[in-house]
Amino acid sequence: MNNETKNNIKANLAELYTANAYTHDYILTFNVDGGFYAYTVNMNADELTSVAKVGRTSSKRGGDYSIRFRPTNSEKRAMVANGAQLIMSTKAFNALFESHKYNRGETAEMIVTEQMFGQVWEKDSVPFYEGADIYTDDKAYQHKHEGATFCHELQFARLH
Repeated sequence: MNNETKNNIKANLAELYTANAYTHDYILTFNVDGGFYAYTVNMNADELTSVAKVGRTSSKRGGDYSIRFRPTNSEKRAMVANGAQLIMSTKAFNALFESHKYNRGETAEMIVTEQMFGQVWEKDSVPFYEGADIYTDDKAYQHKHEGATFCHELQFARLH
């Protein structure tokens, strides 16, 4: 697939995602240079495309196109320079991940919920168009850890 096709798929999925998203406030988490960081940002479709990469879901999930949060190390460093909060070392993050049954994204969401907001985290599976991952007194946030899927094509077929 050529870059123009990838960019068109990414732009179309980002537009659909932002048109249907419960919130446009995000907490993006990632590991870089030995640290686990959380970057809080409000994103529109154009901004979302800057941190998203095109991929495909597994054949079990339909094999359709998806967009994922897959920042490069230079993009991660730019987020750090723009105010990403250091939460803990990558070593501490990995130790927490290894100590329980949750995946890396769930582990990151748990850490952010408990350490940034002082709330008790509970695992859920609310779709991005029905609710947020983290609620504070005045905001609702979607959380995405590096590698997480923002959305895929078949989700929108189900919505309409």
